[in-house]
Amino acid sequence: MTDGGNIMPADRTTVTLGARAYGLGVMAVGALGLAWGTFIQGQPVPKDLPGRALLAYAAAALMLIAGAAVEWRRTIARGAMALTAYYAVVVVVLMNGRVLLGHYAQFLTYEGLAIQLAITIGALLLYARAGVDAALVARLTRLCRSVFGLCALVFGAAHFLYFNLTAPLVPKWLPPSQAFWAYATGLCHMAAGVALLTGVQARLAVVLLTVMFASFSVLVHVPMLLADPSSHWIWSENAENLALTGAAWVMAESIARARR
Repeated sequence: MTDGGNIMPADRTTVTLGARAYGLGVMAVGALGLAWGTFIQGQPVPKDLPGRALLAYAAAALMLIAGAAVEWRRTIARGAMALTAYYAVVVVVLMNGRVLLGHYAQFLTYEGLAIQLAITIGALLLYARAGVDAALVARLTRLCRSVFGLCALVFGAAHFLYFNLTAPLVPKWLPPSQAFWAYATGLCHMAAGVALLTGVQARLAVVLLTVMFASFSVLVHVPMLLADPSSHWIWSENAENLALTGAAWVMAESIARARR
């Protein structure tokens, strides 16, 4: 199939496993926002903002509906476009940009921004491959690969800078030690970041990154949730990690498609 001389992938509107995981993650974030009637972790909004509760419900509904749209072939482009606009403009620039201006000396601020930026990339790649010509998709994939790589470097650095917070999250029964896995996962993040930035074994790196994110849910977040089901923070961590896993999965699929 061609479009303006550019070869279009025949399955450009196929809903892949990565897209499904991403959509479910965003839906989970939106569902929590609706259940709690507030903006969840990673989407900071001043408590004294006029109409804050109404805006929170609107944002949560948008994420839930757009996330569901990503699950269907006929609506994936619209859903991904809405999520790209919301996350890029509202979450990354307005919400986290405001926090960055006020707390630029705190590395935790950059980690929070990187998480939301990585989730944004997932939506952008889904929109691009659903409705953009193949040549532009390839360029966008390279750009997103580099940005995702920078995000991975930030994630890895956070493991070292906040080691005292990271190590206790590792299950105590997991050999050889909590400290080992805190450092090891930090190094894995950084290695994946370098691979994505240089393009050397980039797809393998992001596939392994996807597996690692998914393992965090199984080994860390779900057990924590079972131990303390009333914690909003743990619920938010689970939902956000699912969206991040989906974004990494979409990144891996996009790199594979760009090579073809």
